[in-house]
Amino acid sequence: MSIEIKVPSPGESITQVQLAKWLVADGEQVEKDQEVVEIDSDKASFPVAAPEDGTISLKAAEGDTIAVGAVIAVIEPSSGSVTAARKPASASLVQNPDKTVKADVPDVPKAAESPAGREGLSLHASPLAKKIIEEKGVKAVDISNAFPGKKITRSDVEDFIRGRRPDAPSSGGSLRKEERKKLTTLRLKLAERLVAVKNQTAMLTTFNEINMTAALKLKNTYSEVFKKKYGVGIGLMSIFSKAVTIALQDFPQVNSMIDGDELVSPGYVDIGIAVSAPRGLVVPVIRNAESMSLAELEIKIKEYAVKAREGKITIDDMKGGTFTITNGGVFGSLMSTPILNPPQSAILGMHKIMDRPIAVDRQVVIASMMYVALSYDHRVIDGRESVSFLIKVKELVEDPLKMLTMGEDPVTLLLDL
Repeated sequence: MSIEIKVPSPGESITQVQLAKWLVADGEQVEKDQEVVEIDSDKASFPVAAPEDGTISLKAAEGDTIAVGAVIAVIEPSSGSVTAARKPASASLVQNPDKTVKADVPDVPKAAESPAGREGLSLHASPLAKKIIEEKGVKAVDISNAFPGKKITRSDVEDFIRGRRPDAPSSGGSLRKEERKKLTTLRLKLAERLVAVKNQTAMLTTFNEINMTAALKLKNTYSEVFKKKYGVGIGLMSIFSKAVTIALQDFPQVNSMIDGDELVSPGYVDIGIAVSAPRGLVVPVIRNAESMSLAELEIKIKEYAVKAREGKITIDDMKGGTFTITNGGVFGSLMSTPILNPPQSAILGMHKIMDRPIAVDRQVVIASMMYVALSYDHRVIDGRESVSFLIKVKELVEDPLKMLTMGEDPVTLLLDL
């Protein structure tokens, strides 16, 4: 009995998704729980697995926009396990105590009957890929050289055809090529939200610079000991996250947002950490960050970084958030204007650390400096609050010991002044 693979619901209010990429070829044998397709929604990407062993038949193409609940593939269950089905027969005859019988060996097309065979080459490709190769007149030797040691799929063939036609000139002259592909649902939603931010908020950005010498010294001195105890090193993102949670308690307006005709000021800090994922930027949220230690923040940040890298960030991971931190410095950005993550009213942008001359006690010294930027919604946050908040973050990062005393000067507390 055929088994249908349907598009699961990725979350409330989502009725359509986009088929991002097939991970298997049409007619391929798949195993139960094997991931067969990647789906893009307007909030996150997620894989769909095969419910049973069998031969898969694809019913939708990459890039298609599909309704939630629609059938995208059908599996014909195999009589035995996929592993057994893939195991080659070791001999043409199987010995039996009673008699010798011919083994059930699938018929193999003669080399002369396949496009690969015509060139004396055994092509390792899926049935659908071989069909396209033959229809398009692609030389098997060319595509085999393009994907050495790999089982060639339909998408590989299509990429090969788009990138270099067999009859295209191999050298000389300028090849004026262009590629068109449908925008992912995630990218379309992101574009919609970014335009809405520019049109619906009064966004301004204030800048400052931070001397990172003390923070880097803390990181370099204690990272190994920290890692032995907690399993993670000390990262600058966790240092900034801790500084932000303290500064937001002094300036709660920066942690507020507009909801209709009301101003909502949460009594907690849920920090969104912008991380790069294979299909774009995602912002998982660390909840109740104000109650977390530096180690707890670092562990959570690492957990999200790994999930993002593996494409496993879920919609629940990204729900909510009262403030966001993004770090363009990891890509080499010296200064930028981060854009708000609605409905939040502020976002902090970190940037590249560079050694440059600054004045300290009327002397020119070389220090490790970082520009920081705070973009904010002027409807909610006034200039005084935005600048004061950013200065508070600067003070805490430049003197990390103040984080132990919730922003107060340690010496003042020690002397009980």
